[in-house]
Amino acid sequence: MTQAGPDAIVLGAGVIGLSTAICLAEAGLRVLVRTEALPARTTSAAAAALVGPLSFPPGHAASDWERVTLVEFTALAEVPHTGVRIRSGLLAARPGLPPPPNSEFTAGLEPADPDELPAGFEYGFRATLPLVDMPVYLAYLTDRLARAGGRVDVAPAESLAEVARDAPLIANCTGVGAHALVPDPEVHPVRGQHVVVENPGLETFFLEAPIGSAWAGYFPHDDHVVLGGTASVDDWNLAADPAIAREIQNRCGEIEPRLLGARVLAHRVGLRPARPTVRLEVEEIGAARCAHNYGHGGVGVSMSWGCAREAAALLVTGWSGGAGPPTVHPSPVEPG
Repeated sequence: MTQAGPDAIVLGAGVIGLSTAICLAEAGLRVLVRTEALPARTTSAAAAALVGPLSFPPGHAASDWERVTLVEFTALAEVPHTGVRIRSGLLAARPGLPPPPNSEFTAGLEPADPDELPAGFEYGFRATLPLVDMPVYLAYLTDRLARAGGRVDVAPAESLAEVARDAPLIANCTGVGAHALVPDPEVHPVRGQHVVVENPGLETFFLEAPIGSAWAGYFPHDDHVVLGGTASVDDWNLAADPAIAREIQNRCGEIEPRLLGARVLAHRVGLRPARPTVRLEVEEIGAARCAHNYGHGGVGVSMSWGCAREAAALLVTGWSGGAGPPTVHPSPVEPG
């Protein structure tokens, strides 16, 4: 970062903010990320982070964001030290629930045989998808941003107008923080809690079709497994609830008994930024151009690169700084 100051300020250091900052920095802009919390303390760090299956049909804008992101994470699985692995597993539903939306559009999904399903489940799909160890991945993104010349500062924004005085380009990736910062009353928290346990030898994931406030899901990494999940609407509490933690481990243990006795390593809580639709659009604030990129709910990781690339493109189109408009790279994945 030079004394001339940043070309772009990105607000928020979760997966959406860091991905957007990388797209801008790797396009040649001087980028500063301002955040209330370092990446390891954001909601993104608490995510289970299974990328897919696709939630939207072809032709929907969000489908493009998902597809771009799925391609990027599939490539990142080949890059060392990203925390991304391709894992196989089972997506299952109890009686009375419809099949996953648009499952026919996700490559790698195959109907599961009845004898593959846990007791109490009616149907399911075998799946092979990217699974992300989020603390490792966020560290990778932070390092990658630094290599591109960007910087992360713990410096919460007082207002968008205040930030607009410091840089000509702004990316508002504040997640649930947009509720107060914009302010946007359509953004509200959906609290999620996960339990991290020692891996008793699992290599495949399991996800129950989420409906209501609780479901079973476990996501194995090399030495630990992330257990979920819960959804508590309009709940701003970031403290882990011991009773909920026991319920999570018991639900997962009913499906995979080895998890019942697994030693608990950590508890993670995050506030998913729910909104009727993702906000991805440009607004002029004073002399600055601001790209809003928030409201992804529980699929921020699964839309991160698609939305980041589009937000960066919205910002740099027609930008008059430097020697000319920079170009957002067609792929933000590094070759190893």
